[in-house]
Amino acid sequence: MSKGKVLVGMSGGVDSSTAAAILKDEGYEVYGATLKLWDAPADAEVSARTCCSLEDVEDARATAFRMGIPFYVLNMKSLFEEKVVQYFVDSYLNGETPNPCIACNQHIKFEAMLAKALQLEMDYIATGHYARVEKDEGTGRYLLKKGVDHTKDQSYVLYMLRQDQLSRLLLPLGKYTKKQVREIAREKGFVNSSKPDSQDICFVRSGHYSDFIRDYTRKEIPDGVFVDETGKVLGRSKGIFEYTIGQRKGLGISANSRLYVIDKNVERNEIVLGPKEKTLVKRFYADQINYIALERPEGNLRVWAKTRYSQKEAEAILHPLENDQVMVEYVEPQPFVSPGQSVVFYDGDVVVGGGIIRRFELNR
Repeated sequence: MSKGKVLVGMSGGVDSSTAAAILKDEGYEVYGATLKLWDAPADAEVSARTCCSLEDVEDARATAFRMGIPFYVLNMKSLFEEKVVQYFVDSYLNGETPNPCIACNQHIKFEAMLAKALQLEMDYIATGHYARVEKDEGTGRYLLKKGVDHTKDQSYVLYMLRQDQLSRLLLPLGKYTKKQVREIAREKGFVNSSKPDSQDICFVRSGHYSDFIRDYTRKEIPDGVFVDETGKVLGRSKGIFEYTIGQRKGLGISANSRLYVIDKNVERNEIVLGPKEKTLVKRFYADQINYIALERPEGNLRVWAKTRYSQKEAEAILHPLENDQVMVEYVEPQPFVSPGQSVVFYDGDVVVGGGIIRRFELNR
């Protein structure tokens, strides 16, 4: 007897293909779907570094055919441009550093795809993310947990999932390592078993997001200035959106010691530079908070906070504020907190929740 119908988002990569195969072997009635989000780059080398290419669609189709499952291509280009691309551009122009993959997960993969699956009378959706969903029988809440392969864990980019979405979500790769996933794909003869992981932003064809913003907006974006903490001008910058907090390379400024971007002033079009120790942050503020492990903290909460995908968590105190906002205070100051990026709160392997960083206070 089938465990239920599941629509699997298949990007053409090894992870999502193997996720579909595992679910089929476990007894689910599996349907594959590739989301058409953006027109593919013409350059083959660029295309290999991103998702959403014609080759990816064909790889997903070939894998679905080999498994003997139905396959769909769902056109979501208009929604993707509105919710992901426009957000990406606006955030950079406002001096923030956005995470378009998180926006895509929130609005496209786990909102629009789930709606489509329910419209098709399916029970679940699934993706190839390395994370786990478990139900806490004591509280009745669905929990999001790290994948067992902590080197590939992707729970950070899933913190925005709601209870209704988690209840319909299957993440079969959460209990596997990447090595095991490739072995399963090879055993099943998938054409993408050795395919490298996509790394670049799918809609930034050249690999340079600033060039994309200029081309997309078709506006002349003014240069700015580099200043030190006192406001002294150190040189000319390429504009507010060209730099992110913590950046050291590509500044083009000669100095006796290494300089880092420690702050931005959008109104004055200034990039503030300083030594690495000046990047340390004691507290910061975030909004659009989504809690998973609990409804909402009744008071301050000790957590482990992660402010970038590749960063380790750091111990912190979460102070709930009004209107889905929080103030986060590190136990020990941490470097490189960027407005626009997401902060995710952990309790061991469990994702407590997360939100979007808006401003920070340097540890002066």
